[in-house]
Amino acid sequence: MLDLKLIRSDPERVKAALARRGAADSIDELMALDDRRRELLPEIEGARNRRRQASEQIGLAKKSGEDASTAIAEVRELKAELEQMENELSRVEEGRDALAASLPNIPDPDSPDGFTDEDAVTLRVVGTPPEFSFEPKDHLELAEAGSMIDMEAGARTSGARFAYLKGDLVMLEFALVRWAMSLLREEGHEPVIPPILVREEALFGTGFLPGDRDQIYELPKDELFLAGTSEVPLASLHAGAILEADELPIRYAGFSSCFRREAGAAGRDTRGIFRVHQFDKVEMFSFVEPDRAGEEQERILAIEERILGDLGLPYRVVDVAVGDLGSSAARKFDCEAWIPSQGRYRELTSCSNTTDFQARRLSCRFRPAPEAAPEFVNTLNGTAVAVGRTLIALLENHQQEDGTVEIPAVLQDHGAPARIA
Repeated sequence: MLDLKLIRSDPERVKAALARRGAADSIDELMALDDRRRELLPEIEGARNRRRQASEQIGLAKKSGEDASTAIAEVRELKAELEQMENELSRVEEGRDALAASLPNIPDPDSPDGFTDEDAVTLRVVGTPPEFSFEPKDHLELAEAGSMIDMEAGARTSGARFAYLKGDLVMLEFALVRWAMSLLREEGHEPVIPPILVREEALFGTGFLPGDRDQIYELPKDELFLAGTSEVPLASLHAGAILEADELPIRYAGFSSCFRREAGAAGRDTRGIFRVHQFDKVEMFSFVEPDRAGEEQERILAIEERILGDLGLPYRVVDVAVGDLGSSAARKFDCEAWIPSQGRYRELTSCSNTTDFQARRLSCRFRPAPEAAPEFVNTLNGTAVAVGRTLIALLENHQQEDGTVEIPAVLQDHGAPARIA
C-alpha cells in the first residue's frame, strides 16, 4: 500500500514513478476521490452539529410549551441530508480504498526500464555451461529412466502438471532442503514451517490480492487460500505488531509446499516439473529498518548466489525491469541457472525489496527509539531453494554419459546419494 500522504504531497512525482510500471492512470482519480472525501468530512460534521442543536431546541420548546414544528422539520431535513452525504462518503471511501489497493509499489530509481524478460539487465554471469561429449537428456528423460518422476500417475490422481517424485530424487530433495535450512540458520534466519492455508488478509497484506486471484487456489467454504509462497504466512507473523528497534532485523527461513494455478502457461515449460501446480520451496524473509533495506537485499542475494555456487550450477544475476516486477516489489534481482535442455538461463531464485509496501498493508511497525512514534518496517523476501527447478538444474548440469547424475558433495553430507540413476 502506498502512503496517501506522499501521493497528496507530490502526486506528479508518484505518477511519473508509476508510469514506469504502466500504472499511473489511477492517480488522478484516486486524488479526486480523496479530495472529495476531505470535503465531505467537515460537511458531515457540520450537519451533525446542526442536527444536534436543532434536537436540543425541540427539547427546550417542548419543555416550555412552545411550537417545535420548525425545529422538527429542520431535523428531518438534516437527517435526509446527512444520510445522503454519508452514503456518498461510503462510496467515495470504498472507491478510493479500492484504487489505492490496486496500485503497485513505487519502483526503485535504479531498476531498469521495460516490461519484459528481455528488458532485464544482466549484472554478472558466474560459471560456464557444461560442454557434453554426448547428447544430453532433459530432466524428465533422466528421471523417468530411473523411475524417479511419474507424471502419468500424477495426472491420473490430480490432473495435468502434478507429479510423483520417488526414490533417490526424494532423498535428493530432503538433502537439499536440510542443507539449505542449515545454511540459512547459520546466516541468522530462524527456520519456520508456516501454515499453507491462509486468510484473504494475508494475501492482501503481501500484495497478491486483489490482483492475482486467478493464480491462487481458493477454498470458498472455509474462506481460505492455498499460499503460492511461504512469503505470505511469514510476512503475517508480525501483522499488527509494533516491534522495538533492537529486535530488528528479524529473519526467517520458511519451508512449505506451494500452490499456483499457473494459468496460461504452455509450451516446453509444462514438460516435467519445471512449471507445476504444486512444488516445495525454501524462502527467506526479513523485517528491517528502512535505511537497511538495500543492504539486506544485497545480503539475501549473496546467500542465493552462495547456494548456487556450492551446487556447482552456472548462473547469471539479472536486475528485473520495472514493468516485470510483482506488485509489491520496488526492485528485484533474479538468479537464473543454466538449463542445458533449453540452452538458456532460467529463473531459479528471486530476491525482492518491497520497502514499506507490505508493512503498510499488514500494519507492521517498529519504534525507532523508546519514546518515538512507530514507523513502518521494510520487508524483503528471497528464494533460497525452489526445489523442483533446482532438481532440474542439478540433474541436467551434472548428468553423465551413462545416464547417471553426480550429486554435489554438500548434499551428500546431508543424506543424498553420491550418484543417482
